Amino acid sequence: MSNATEIVNKHSNNRVGPVMRAGELALAVAEAAKEDNPGRDIRVDDKRAYLRIDTDDEMILRRETIERALGRPFKMNDLELDLSSFSGRIETLPDQVRFYFTKHL
Repeated sequence: MSNATEIVNKHSNNRVGPVMRAGELALAVAEAAKEDNPGRDIRVDDKRAYLRIDTDDEMILRRETIERALGRPFKMNDLELDLSSFSGRIETLPDQVRFYFTKHL
């Protein structure tokens, strides 16, 4: 496979999810992603300084699941403090965040 083909393949997918600054919250989000998205293959790519957490098509993260993983209260808008980037579109609600694509490649 040529380098150009590899680049196209990396950008032509339906992976969605957050890129989190490494730390306690990133680990809690990774754990919540697995719990809140049963049956989905959740990939956690640890790059030391950040964690890329993704899956195909749609990922939901619920506040209560993140709170359980953290062991303390959590407000969804606090996610933005450690959210470096994300893949897909994002929908934020008081009790959950949804990463998704409306069109499939």
